[in-house]
Amino acid sequence: MEDQIINRVANSPLKTFDLEDHYHTGVRQVLDIAPWLFNGIILKEKDFRSFVKEHNWADYEGKNVAIMCSVDAIIPNWAYMLVAINLEPYANMLVYGDLSDLENALFMQALAKVNLEDFQDAKIVVKGCGNHPVPEFAYVEITRLLRPIAASIMFGEPCSTVPLYKLKKR
Repeated sequence: MEDQIINRVANSPLKTFDLEDHYHTGVRQVLDIAPWLFNGIILKEKDFRSFVKEHNWADYEGKNVAIMCSVDAIIPNWAYMLVAINLEPYANMLVYGDLSDLENALFMQALAKVNLEDFQDAKIVVKGCGNHPVPEFAYVEITRLLRPIAASIMFGEPCSTVPLYKLKKR
């Protein structure tokens, strides 16, 4: 009888969770309100409202936008709210913060849609390599979601995993 090569990884009960499958491929953009400030540091309500009114919000159609101010200035909360009100009809996603905050929000939105029942009592490998940048936040968030329902959680590739969690037998 010939020695047959058996792919034990393919035949294993492991379920792979690939965070890249939840990566939003849309454009990410920062909307910095610093240029709308008087002398680059002071928000004058009348001028600010004028900038907001004249701004071409359609430029953000379908984009993911992080609203921020890159200078150390005191910006009243209503100013960010006014920007959000005008941006919301166009943007796919908008957040206050930088691109990192935006990326975290996109993953939070995507991971909230995962059907966790598909992973009930499963041995799960959270895939670690890919073509898109996945923030550490996403790894922590999926771990937080899966730990209460998983039999075990590992990191890496099915052929080479780092064990992280195993349900204790009762």
